[in-house]
Amino acid sequence: MRILLTGSSGWLGSALAPRLRALGHDVTGLDPVPSRETQIVGSIADRDLVLRTARDNRIEAIIHSGALHKPNIENRANSDFVATNVQGTLNLLDAAVVSGVERFVFTSTTSLMISQAIRDGFKGGARKAAWLTEAMSPEPRNIYGVTKLSAEHLCRLYHIQHGLPVVVLRTARFFPEADDMAHAIEQSDANTKANELLFRRLTVEDAAAAHILALEKAQQLGFDIFIVSAPTPFRPDDCAALIADAPSVVARYFPEFPALYARKSWTMFASIDRVYDASRASDRLGFVCRTSFADVLAELRAEVGTA
Repeated sequence: MRILLTGSSGWLGSALAPRLRALGHDVTGLDPVPSRETQIVGSIADRDLVLRTARDNRIEAIIHSGALHKPNIENRANSDFVATNVQGTLNLLDAAVVSGVERFVFTSTTSLMISQAIRDGFKGGARKAAWLTEAMSPEPRNIYGVTKLSAEHLCRLYHIQHGLPVVVLRTARFFPEADDMAHAIEQSDANTKANELLFRRLTVEDAAAAHILALEKAQQLGFDIFIVSAPTPFRPDDCAALIADAPSVVARYFPEFPALYARKSWTMFASIDRVYDASRASDRLGFVCRTSFADVLAELRAEVGTA
């Protein structure tokens, strides 16, 4: 397929583009930042550029992973988020309709599922962890979440009005930067990311694989939204215990984890305040992340064996 990939210079785009090309696809990367994976340097907010790119390259599919993200909130205006995340998505959807694009994959975020009320509950001593699925009605707490949810609504609208097959992937954390959460301050970055694989993280390789499968199944699905995160071992009835004493819950599922962590001088979060349930992606999309918390423990076990 001839694919337009937005955000091609980003962390996900840089991992996704070579995988798509290895599968035989013709990939046109569009991003404001130059890179080896970007053929067209420009913004998705530039409507003429987007329409021209789709037309001139005879694009058959669009993977829209370009966006302003949460870290940009500190130095970009709300209007910038609207221009890129909302108008930019609208530009791409219009280009898809005009150019006869056959499938559209949109990279969304689990961040939009955390409302201010849920956030306040985390800070104010919630009695149990939030169990988060696609069935909930999001109430985003910041401009990033608001614009990503608005873009999701546009995707749904264009499926309804134009029959455009669209798959929305609400990805959990896969960025390489260090975690900004308070409970991670005294932990190594590797320790924090390992812990997060239990409930709100995936690798960039798994994120790329999910997009490729969504691209393949878009026409079959029509329209759908999926949480994409490493499979959690937890169940909804663990949520109270996860708030009160997360290490004991983890040890129940992985009895060897305390000893393996101790050898590494790692610690588990004292409390886990949310769990993203990715089971719907497994059931309907047929996607399960290859890397999970169990793989982290396997690596730690291997280190012990070679020590």
